[in-house]
Amino acid sequence: MDESAFAARLVETAIGVERELDRLLPLESKPDEPSGPSRLIKAMRYAVLGGGKRLRPFLTVETARALGRVDEGPVRAGAASECVHAYSLIHDDLPAMDDDDLRRGRPSTHRAFGEATAILAGDALQSLAFEILADPKTDPRPAIRAALCGGLARAIGFAGMVGGQALDIEAEKATAPHPIGEIARLQAMKTGALLCFSVEAGSRLGGASPAASAPLEAFGRAVGAAFQIADDILDAEGDAAALGKRAGKDAARNKATLVEALGLDGARRELARLVEEAKTAAERAELGGAKDVLLATAEFVAARRS
Repeated sequence: MDESAFAARLVETAIGVERELDRLLPLESKPDEPSGPSRLIKAMRYAVLGGGKRLRPFLTVETARALGRVDEGPVRAGAASECVHAYSLIHDDLPAMDDDDLRRGRPSTHRAFGEATAILAGDALQSLAFEILADPKTDPRPAIRAALCGGLARAIGFAGMVGGQALDIEAEKATAPHPIGEIARLQAMKTGALLCFSVEAGSRLGGASPAASAPLEAFGRAVGAAFQIADDILDAEGDAAALGKRAGKDAARNKATLVEALGLDGARRELARLVEEAKTAAERAELGGAKDVLLATAEFVAARRS
């Protein structure tokens, strides 16, 4: 798949997910729909509709598409993962966590709405994600909906994203160099688990056979690891204007990264290795020509500039 075709697919998915999120979080609810406090809804919309690559929904939609499913179910599941991602960014940016004032080129949610509202917006977005996945509109099969909810819970809980954040905070206090194995574990939990779930969700919704689901899971793990290394490289080399967030913060906060452990050249080599690992896994899934977009996604993760 050439670069322009891939970019068009990425935009297509982002627009579809944006439309779904806008529908799920209306500023004015209909009489027969649940409503929430206006300020809370505005904070949720600010966080989740504030731009971004929509890579997690893209992985879900394109994995399902590669398996032949193109209805609204994968888009809804992608919207759920984006709700979780937005919640994680809100909480990561808080003064008690990474203390960031800038996100996606504008004030972070706690700077725009205050810490209390930001925390509640993050909590509500997490709850909304499970509401979306549990809805028959996402998939009519109860077993699939249950598996999606269970998979997301594992990906973002104490052994996934939240656990990774706890390890990340603890690592900042270290006085010795961070071991490479511990860095890989931390990053697989904090960032990789949700990206891997995004592929898993598309695989389940698309009805992947056991022969396809195992390599797709390996693809998701490799893409998740590659994404975080690329992010670390961008933090070391980029600038706030291009990134839409503060650059250089990893070194300043003694973050456990592979850039710190391997140096920039070593991190680039590991990134290239993971991209090849992801592409090999996509080839093993035996998706025919449908695999091309997954191959292009692995390359995009490494080449992105923001």
